[in-house]
Amino acid sequence: MDSFVDELRREGGQACIEEETVETAGNAQFPGIYLPLLPRYSQHSRTGGQKPSDFQKTKEGCLNYIQEALLQRQWQRAAELMVSYVETLENTTREKQMAAPEAIWRIGTEIVHHHPRSNIDEVTHFADQMKNLGVKRYLKISLEHAFYLLCNGYVDEAYQNLVLAESWHYGEQTVLQEKEMKLVQGYKGLLDYFQWLKRKTDMLQLDEGSYAKSSIQQEMQNFYRQATVGLKEISKIPGVWDPFVLCYVDLLEYYEEYEEAREVLSEYAYNSKFPLNPNAHVYFYQFLKRRGESRKNQIAALQVLHELVPSHELMLEFYVMLKKSKKSKNHRLRLEVIFAALDFAGWKDNIKAWSYLAEQIVEILQNSGEQFDWLKKEWGTRKNWWPAFHFSHYLAKKKLEGK
Repeated sequence: MDSFVDELRREGGQACIEEETVETAGNAQFPGIYLPLLPRYSQHSRTGGQKPSDFQKTKEGCLNYIQEALLQRQWQRAAELMVSYVETLENTTREKQMAAPEAIWRIGTEIVHHHPRSNIDEVTHFADQMKNLGVKRYLKISLEHAFYLLCNGYVDEAYQNLVLAESWHYGEQTVLQEKEMKLVQGYKGLLDYFQWLKRKTDMLQLDEGSYAKSSIQQEMQNFYRQATVGLKEISKIPGVWDPFVLCYVDLLEYYEEYEEAREVLSEYAYNSKFPLNPNAHVYFYQFLKRRGESRKNQIAALQVLHELVPSHELMLEFYVMLKKSKKSKNHRLRLEVIFAALDFAGWKDNIKAWSYLAEQIVEILQNSGEQFDWLKKEWGTRKNWWPAFHFSHYLAKKKLEGK
């Protein structure tokens, strides 16, 4: 078998000798590109702790050539080499036997996604073969195939793919499979939401007394029930789920489930098990604002956002809100907020921010008192770098030339 790698080197890796004929029933349907389907022996486990054989070394050499072909975007050459590499499923070491299906799925998917003669039927056919290769990957492969279908405009096919994945069950479900199942349900819920949104748009275009209105409303109700199941489950998993949460809250608000919507957004923003996510606090603040909740609650939401992202565009809105407050601590906070925002280059030319700072400085100088100490403290940490950062001759000249 060593001669196999030697020959590949001599010929510059243009083709790979076919070592063994793989008999498959379905492959003849797709003559455009040839990717091997699964030989019968791939379904049976093999044991042993032997040293790497010449066969195994040859396959590792073949994998290197496949990687080289992928990097050079030589899809046909990579497909031909895969015919030989698929035999790694026969590997006698259990560790490599477990890794081989993952490699074949990843590499094969890359090839069928990019091969110039590939089409949606071949991609789907290959994905279906890979799902049956290892039950532990069924949900993962279903998800990735759904993403591919969505990216290529096959929304209905993607939805059906997720429906099949949602109904799949094999043995006792692991923790990883449980999370993957919730992902499947979440993305299915997202597609149900978009169908609901489409019906909502259709309904708004109807006349007030249209007979079709009640029928569309019933369809919307059905999609609402389907969507909320998946979206609710995925929003409970610690992670960043912005699109899912926004769609879920939109559904809840439309049907006036305001308390549940508030609970979802509050949990998403403040649950310590979730990663820090500034957007979560933005969504919660926007909800409080829509619902006309107290300024105290809105300030509390924006204060957390200020601590996470002091340069966020909502800081001007936060500043105005603090200005309306009668509490001394909020007036001190608004000075900190405007100084912190102007620490960032993106705010250098924000006229409104500078005018707010100027107004507050004048106000402090006129009233003196403890507020002057606030101003001294804020300026004290910036006096060594703010002048050069904001007011250098170079920047002034550049701005004058730009006028």
